[in-house]
Order: sequence, then C-alpha cells, then structure tokens
Amino acid sequence: MHYPVTGRAFGLPILVLSGLNLMVVLDGTVAIFAIPKLQEDLGLSSSASAWTVTAYGLPFAGLMLLGGRLGDAFGRKRMLILGVSLFTLASALCGLAQNEWMLVAARGMQGTAAAIAAPTAMALVASTFAPGKPRTQAMAIFGSMMGLGSVGGLVVGGALTQVSWRWIFLINVPIGVLVAIGAISQLRDTDHHRLTLDVRGAVLATVGCTGIVFGATEGPWLGWDSWIVLGSFVIGLLLLVVFVFAEQHVDNPLLPWSLFSSRDRVITLLSIVITGAAMGAMTFFVAQFLQNVLGYTPLGAGLRAIPFTLAIGAGSALSSKLALMVAPRWLLSGSAAGLAVGLLIASTLGPGVSYPTTLLPLLLVIGFGVGMVIVVVPLCLLVGVPPNNIGPLAAIGQMAFEIGAPLGVGIMTPVAVSRTLSMGGRVGKASTMNHDEIVALSSGYTLVLFVCGLMAIVVGLIVLTLRFTPAQLAEAHHNQEEAAQA
Repeated sequence: MHYPVTGRAFGLPILVLSGLNLMVVLDGTVAIFAIPKLQEDLGLSSSASAWTVTAYGLPFAGLMLLGGRLGDAFGRKRMLILGVSLFTLASALCGLAQNEWMLVAARGMQGTAAAIAAPTAMALVASTFAPGKPRTQAMAIFGSMMGLGSVGGLVVGGALTQVSWRWIFLINVPIGVLVAIGAISQLRDTDHHRLTLDVRGAVLATVGCTGIVFGATEGPWLGWDSWIVLGSFVIGLLLLVVFVFAEQHVDNPLLPWSLFSSRDRVITLLSIVITGAAMGAMTFFVAQFLQNVLGYTPLGAGLRAIPFTLAIGAGSALSSKLALMVAPRWLLSGSAAGLAVGLLIASTLGPGVSYPTTLLPLLLVIGFGVGMVIVVVPLCLLVGVPPNNIGPLAAIGQMAFEIGAPLGVGIMTPVAVSRTLSMGGRVGKASTMNHDEIVALSSGYTLVLFVCGLMAIVVGLIVLTLRFTPAQLAEAHHNQEEAAQA
C-alpha cells in the first residue's frame, strides 16, 4: 500500500514527532539533577542512584536497533503509538514510585519504550515528508530537539525537582497523551515488511551489559568476592561472547559484522564507546558535585551546567568545518588532549572551588572538547561505507555512544564510593555530613573525573592511528546527507 508524503515541513506531524523526541531526550537528563532529592526522599543508596540512570540508558541503547526494526516489520505509526503509550505509563509509575526498586523498574520500562519510539519517530520523519526542502527542514526541526532537550533537561529537571522530584516524571503523562493522540490523527502508516527480527541478539547484548554493570555497581556493597558480584560479571561476559558468535549466524543481525572488516572502523567504534562512557560518568558526577559538595539547589546546579552544553554545541559546529580541512587523527587527538587537561585539572578541585573563576572555564573547555570529538568520530565510522549501509552503521554508532553512558555511570559509581569510604566518609544525604565527610565525598567525585581524563588520553592515543583524510570525511558527510534524503 502506498502512503502519500507531506509537502511542507511545518505543521502538526512534525510537532508530534519532535515532541516525542524532546520527551525522550529530556528524560535522559532530567533525572541526573534529581538524584540528591531522590536520595533524601526515597533513601536511595549510591548504587540505586546510579541505577536510576543506567536502568534507562541500557535498554534504550541495547534495544534501539531492534526498536527500529519493529517499525519496519509491523508499521512505524503503530510502533510509535505503542512506544509512546508505554513510555507514558512508565513515566507515571516513576512519578508514583514508593521505593528504589519501583523507581528502577519503571526507569527500565521507560528505556525500553524509548528504544521503540525514538528510532521509529526518526524513520517516520523520512517517510512522512517529501524529499528535498520539506524533508530537510523536518529533519532539522527534529534534530534540534536534541540540543533543546539537553539544555532544557538541565533547567526543567532542576526547576521541577525543587517543587517535587516526582514532577520530572509526571510531566511526561499529559505530554505523552497529547503525542499519542497526535500520532493517531496526524501521522500516516508505512508499509510493513517481512523481516527476521534479531530479538535474541538484542536480549543477549542488553542483558550481558546489564550483568557487567550490576557487578561493578554492587561490588562495594556486596563485596568484590561475593558470588553474586562474581557471577554477574561471568554471566555478563559469557552472554556478550555468545552474542558475538550468534550474530554471525543470523539472517538479519543487529550488528552486521562485515561492516567491521576495516581496522580503522573498529578503532572508531571503540573510541565512540569510550567517549560515551566518559561523558556519561562526567555529567552524572559533576551534577552531584554541584549539589552535594558546593551546595547548589537542583535549579541552581542545572543553570550552572548550561555553559557545558552550549560549549558542546560550539565545539560541534567548529569541528564539522575543520573536519573537512584537517586530518581526523590530528583534530581528534588535539581535542582529546584539551579534554584530558580540563578533566585532570577538574579532578584537583574541592569544596571551596569558585564557580565563576575556576569551574565555569573548566566546563567550557571540557564541553568544547567533547563537542569536537562527538562530531568527528561518528563521521569516521562512515568512511568508505556503501550508501545503502550508511543508515544502519550510523544507527550502530548512535547505539554505541548511548550504551557507553550507562556503562560509564555504572562502572564509575563504585570507584567514587570506594574512594569516599577509604577516606572515612560515607554516602547518603549530604545535608547531614560534616566538613570532613563532604571532603571525602568530593574526593570520590573528582577521582571519577581523573579516570575520565585518563579515558580521554586513551581516546587521543587510539585516534592517532586513524588513516582517514579530510577528503574521505567530506565524502562520508556527503553520503550521510544523501542517505538522509533518500
């Protein structure tokens, strides 16, 4: 069956799709600045605090590729409505949670719903709007929600948390209902295709990563020699090994391994995962530092983090131009070096640090470095890729970055906790701690920044081995734009 496309970008269809994208992006950030309030009201432990982020991020990243395939197999409009409805229900459960396990389970449900809705919404932009100017404008509007959501999440999350942390989730309910109604009335369905869905691969990858994160997160509390911790590490690694082998014998695999025959492409993908992990951990613990150590309110912390997001945008804009003139290995290694310097300096900070004279410049430097890296590295992933594989590989790159963030938070949380406890501090409500305990808590946070600085150095050394030229990146960029217009 043929479904007509829309000849203009502006109207209710793009409002519905952009609203969904904004809602999904917002929920990836709003919870970060609510963690101290959650710790006070629900008595969250450090591990449970980390799980409020990782429980959303792991299924979102791990099931993203499968979510896109579901739209192709059963109809994108149908899957979008299902994803939005599930996301709205999960948001209500998050807002009504009475203990940490209810909250973590509902966040996992949110992440699963986002994995269904987000890639389907992106595909609907391409199938809803006519090629050329309408589709280009629609893509720009849809993509702008990423930046708006990143900045808005800091402000909205902080402001709503000061009223009640429950509102950062409950606000999604009326928005989700409106998006679902709009999708039913304004969007056209797409043709269904008979596809072999790689459900096994998606489950193996997601549960494997969850096992590793669980072991790392619960290690400080259960003991590193606990059979539960050791068992989760072993099971997680085994599942990932099984996933690698299983993907080679699937008709329609989530990860087509033939795309990774290039050494440079494998190096690039590894850099994407490490960058995502460093950025996720850094964002999470800087938010805690601003509130628990410097004593800012959730709104105050969110507002003070905005320059970091704006600097990412500035770095991204500049790197998209420089990438066409400077060899990627030099551009990336230089950016990683600046990022590493900023993080290593930040790791020396303590409770008495001044925001205007010290923290603000560091946030700008670090954000700019992140922005430079996150544009060029994914572009390197597409060099030499046939046009028909651009879309799948770009989705794989996005998945790698998204899964890096919850892995970073999950693995770095025990690092921070172990340092704090070793200095005689404790975890819990910062408002009840004395000065020495705050210093110990601060030391745990800044140790994570030190490790993130080391990760930036690793990325800088890895990308030095890339052999791509500016001309190859220009061609990849052109192919990416052509694929988006197809």
